[in-house]
Amino acid sequence: MDAIITFGEGMQVNAQFNNFMVNTDQAKKAGGKENFPDPFSYFLSSLGTCAGYFILRFCQSRNISTEGIKLHQSNDWNAGRIENINIEIELPPSFPEKYASALIRATNECSVKKTLMNPPQIEVKIR
Repeated sequence: MDAIITFGEGMQVNAQFNNFMVNTDQAKKAGGKENFPDPFSYFLSSLGTCAGYFILRFCQSRNISTEGIKLHQSNDWNAGRIENINIEIELPPSFPEKYASALIRATNECSVKKTLMNPPQIEVKIR
């Protein structure tokens, strides 16, 4: 993905890629207006939504309803940085028990998780 990053009003920083615009802002305590999520919140939510996508595809391929399925994501912080990210899958009583462990395996295919587990090199340079 190639993106163009531009600056908006106040503390807003935006990313344009494909046909999308992702708007970010900062918390009021950091000088922003909180009109949009901050970049780190987008980063964290990408993990949960990626896991959700793999759950969705798993259920669709088996004709299992996703009604009542929820993911709960939380983070353990230590000295100002995230030490652990926890994702819990809440299943309704109607979900077939025999697929529970396979559902966890499906979420482990998330490309965001795989990237975090084997991070890329990041290079910043002036043009």
